[in-house]
Amino acid sequence: MPPPETGAISAPQHRFPCDACGADMRFAPGGAAMVCDHCGNRQEIAGPGPWDTALNEQDLAAALAAPRAANPTEERPLLACPNCGAEVALAGDAYAGECPFCATPMVTSTGGHRRFKPRGVLPFALDEQTARAAMSGWLGRLWFAPSGLKDYARKGRKLDGIYVPYWTFDAATRSSYNGERGTVYYETRTVMRDGKRQQVSVPKVRWRSVSGRVARAFDDVLVLASHALPKHYTDALPPWDLAALEPYAPEYLAGFAAEAYTVPLDDGYTEARGLMDEVIARDVKFDIGGDRQRIHAIQTEVSDASFKHILLPVWMAAYKYRGASYRFVVNGRTGRVQGERPWSAWKIAFAVLIGLLIAGAFGYVAALQ
Repeated sequence: MPPPETGAISAPQHRFPCDACGADMRFAPGGAAMVCDHCGNRQEIAGPGPWDTALNEQDLAAALAAPRAANPTEERPLLACPNCGAEVALAGDAYAGECPFCATPMVTSTGGHRRFKPRGVLPFALDEQTARAAMSGWLGRLWFAPSGLKDYARKGRKLDGIYVPYWTFDAATRSSYNGERGTVYYETRTVMRDGKRQQVSVPKVRWRSVSGRVARAFDDVLVLASHALPKHYTDALPPWDLAALEPYAPEYLAGFAAEAYTVPLDDGYTEARGLMDEVIARDVKFDIGGDRQRIHAIQTEVSDASFKHILLPVWMAAYKYRGASYRFVVNGRTGRVQGERPWSAWKIAFAVLIGLLIAGAFGYVAALQ
């Protein structure tokens, strides 16, 4: 067996027995403590020391060149979902369960999985009851969703609290560009309308070549490090209060599941660069000025690129209803809800019928006048 990589740590169990009764303790959302559901004992989580550097950014170039040698890693057993591909470490010592992303049964993968150790975690601020209330309110506003699904979701099993993996990237950029600035002016022309000559103003654009430089410092460009959830869900969950990130400690995961990242660091950085390029293009257009802008080329130099692997909190419900899976996700900090919304055919038909009846009534009244 090869020796462990530099900086590797043993597989965390994320179990914390109560020192009063021996039962498992779990993290209590909304604070910085673990509680025992059996006896109510409370244990504060030690905060970072004054010289703690856990949340410091990691050098990106070094990590891409030698990921295991330059950065702490961890190895843990994971449960692999055969349906959506998620790899999840469940709470406690569970070795089988239901996928929190799609409600498919899954079992432990064979072997260990060594990955970058998370640097930061954004702890849950909302408990399961509050998250369920937010989801119920969201479902209540979906008038065209089947009533059976609403009832099933509200009375179904508990929501799963899960930490979802993300990458964040920092970088300093300097970009040179060339393009054109457009100035709108108007020409007066004579046209024929209804057999009469009329003068109208026609907009024209006068283009002038321009070039210049822009610079920007990017901080915490956020990239989802998982394929288990559709991006239109996760892209709609922000804002995330990343200023409240805590240095990673397994106590925050006590009683919760944690998904392992499946988007490699280099792929995450490629996506982050795309997001940066969109911002740089907006900066360039602002710098060009004028009424219209054309960008012909942008050359960007990137320096001081760094990254962090972090975990963000999500409450999730995955329901199988009449043979189909439906997922709802709740931001574990703000209560913002996103999810799949099925449509009720009879509700839509009823609404159409009502609309036709109302239109017919208006038409009948108009015909009598």
